[in-house]
Amino acid sequence: MNQQNLKLCSEIIDDKYVKIASNSLNAKEKLFKLLLSQRQLPEEGFDDLTIEYLLNIFATMDTNNFVNKVGVGERESRIFSALVQKRNYYMGHGIGRSGDLIASQPKAAGSSLIAKLTKHLAKDALKLSNYQINELLIVPVATGMAISLCLLALKSLKPQAKYVLWLRIDQKTCLKCIQTANLIPIVIDTVIQDHVITTNLDMLIQKINEIGPDNIACVLSTTSCFAPRIPDNIGEIAKICKQFQIYHVVNNAYGIQCNKIANSINLGLAQGTVSLIVSSTDKNFMVPVGGALIYGNDKKLIKQISELYPGRASAAPILDLFITFLSMGKSGYLQLQKERVENYAYFKEKLQIMTQKISEQILNTPKNSISIGISLQNLKIDQNNSEEKNQITKLGAILYSKKVMGSRVITNKKNKVVCGIEFKNYGSHCDNYFTPYITVACAIGLTKQEIDTFVQEFEKAYTQNT
Repeated sequence: MNQQNLKLCSEIIDDKYVKIASNSLNAKEKLFKLLLSQRQLPEEGFDDLTIEYLLNIFATMDTNNFVNKVGVGERESRIFSALVQKRNYYMGHGIGRSGDLIASQPKAAGSSLIAKLTKHLAKDALKLSNYQINELLIVPVATGMAISLCLLALKSLKPQAKYVLWLRIDQKTCLKCIQTANLIPIVIDTVIQDHVITTNLDMLIQKINEIGPDNIACVLSTTSCFAPRIPDNIGEIAKICKQFQIYHVVNNAYGIQCNKIANSINLGLAQGTVSLIVSSTDKNFMVPVGGALIYGNDKKLIKQISELYPGRASAAPILDLFITFLSMGKSGYLQLQKERVENYAYFKEKLQIMTQKISEQILNTPKNSISIGISLQNLKIDQNNSEEKNQITKLGAILYSKKVMGSRVITNKKNKVVCGIEFKNYGSHCDNYFTPYITVACAIGLTKQEIDTFVQEFEKAYTQNT
């Protein structure tokens, strides 16, 4: 409300009340000015009313909300359901234009502002997480499709290259990313060092020499993974990629929340080749599934990905992220990261006590500071693969029935074909791990109460199952 309207308000109610209300409005305007000028996470998170007030201002800037507007085009942000309108805060034009995902829209100044501001806020969040990058793109697709976009961009730069050297991690999405880009995966198997499953650098170099660098679109490495797999050695892989002049894509799905991973990627950026990094928005910033960040230091390459995206795109994942960043603020975001580190130590301590009671052990994987593996060496696997007699899979079923979500039991007896490639002991990231196990993750947002409940339910389920 401008000063003229406030003056008119003073003619209706007592002037002193209007002045008090004016101070409140001015305070909000100062917050908005700081946001627009600094383009960083606010020091303290905004309350919901302030966020909705700002969103309503931005929505009013989109043409579909103009007073007395006339729309005679095929796309005029016509939304039938009032619930859908409210869910999207009356913004329906999406983001980008047919030639560029990050282009501003003539019909949607407010939506375009949100898209641009969210990019700045995401860069600030990465900076707070110690990532040393200078360019970023938010895409309205989850991690897998975002990696496919990266591979398609690299394929266009090296049309003769047909292969992606993929360091094995037993997750179907990774292979499907490569398949979607119409490239051929070459699996680089892992090596086992005590409890740790890690990068086989010798095999990577061997395959590069066999296939030839010119025929390789990129190396696809992974940082965030389930124990006992540890993050790939990004620094050494980056040096190898630089030596052979090969692109390097890092699947950093939920690694933004981990300082160790940030340091590893920064080392790769400084000493070798890290072409593109991809992270999930939902796993790192506690928003619904549907968005990803593509980032790095090659502005030209990231721009090429934005221009590769066909048509306009949904603004929903960007809007979710924008609202969440404003709600968290710097203090909230840093507090969540601090709590995650504390909870990881707390989780390990509780599991250590519990595993001693049941004669199992925590798998020793110090370089994985998100996931924890627990041996299940005393549980029996039926040799005839009977699910009913398999104590390990039964343990997983009991936990699920107790509403325990996210843990994964690995039997080491399951072979699987994914995208035409057969894997032994699929799920364990290697052909012959020494024990079956269960893995859990201490991700951002996990609470101590959830940890306590899991440990309690796990011990009960394990005892019940033996």
